[in-house]
Amino acid sequence: MNADFKILQKTYDMILYGNECLRQFPKHEKHVMAADIRKTMSEITHLIIRANKKYHKKTTLQEIDIELEWLRMQIRLAADLKVRYLPLRKYEHWSKMLNEIGRMLGGWMKSAK
Repeated sequence: MNADFKILQKTYDMILYGNECLRQFPKHEKHVMAADIRKTMSEITHLIIRANKKYHKKTTLQEIDIELEWLRMQIRLAADLKVRYLPLRKYEHWSKMLNEIGRMLGGWMKSAK
């Protein structure tokens, strides 16, 4: 299994877990914050597929890194004690998944130079 496929599979797994977490958001946030988080996860997947197909990947990999950081911020906000849409345990697990994708992305970026 090559590294490009592994990061795509990890992203797929993260989206499945993320969607499970988003189902518990309050109804008034399912169409706002949850929709934004879903859009960001979808954009990350789109960019990973795009990077897999490109010869020069550096710019696209940087865009993935930016979207990944934006997703981290969104789920951090959802888990904030003032908001509490996401339990701490789910936030921690989701964050670990994002960190693993980030590490894989870092390795991919080094090999793309």
